[in-house]
Amino acid sequence: MTSGVNNIIRIAITGPESTGKSSLAKKLAGHFGTVWVPEYARAYLDKLKRAYTERDLLKIAKGQINSEREIFETAKRMIFYDTELLVIKIWANHKYGRIHPWILSNYNKISYDLYLLTYPDLPWEYDPLRENPEKGNYFFSIFEKELIARKAKYKIIRGNHDERMIAAIDFIEKRLNF
Repeated sequence: MTSGVNNIIRIAITGPESTGKSSLAKKLAGHFGTVWVPEYARAYLDKLKRAYTERDLLKIAKGQINSEREIFETAKRMIFYDTELLVIKIWANHKYGRIHPWILSNYNKISYDLYLLTYPDLPWEYDPLRENPEKGNYFFSIFEKELIARKAKYKIIRGNHDERMIAAIDFIEKRLNF
C-alpha cells in the first residue's frame, strides 16, 4: 500500500487520545464526499472481555491495515484514516517498552500523502479505552518528532471542533490545489 495509489489521496489523522481524531475523520470524509477508515482498535477492544495485552496490539495493527485495504477500494479522490500504525507504534513503546517487528516493519512501509496531527487542546473526555488524561502534551511531542523524522507533510490541528475542521479543510485544499 503506497501513497497516491490509483490517484487516491491518503490523509492520516493522528495524535494523542481524546484529540478529536474520529470526529474530524468522519466530518472531513463527509465534506469531501468520500470514505474514512475508523480506528480498528476501538472496535477490537470494545469486543474484548478482558484487559488487552501486548499480543493484542499486533492483532489491532493487522486489523487496522486490513480495514484500510478494504475501505480504500470504495474511496473517491481521497480517503481519511482515523489513526494509523504510528499510534500503535508509540503506544506499544510507551506501554511495553518495545514494538513488535511486524508493526515496525509495516509502519516503515506505509506512508500517507498528508497527515493531520491533532493537538491536545480539546477538553479530555472520559472513555473506558483511554488511559492517560494527563499526558497529551507528552504524546503530542512524540507524534510530531516521528512525523518530522519521516519528513511527512503534516499540519497541526488546534482549537475547538469547528476551528479544527476549517484548518484541516484549508490545509488539504491548499496542498492539493483545489
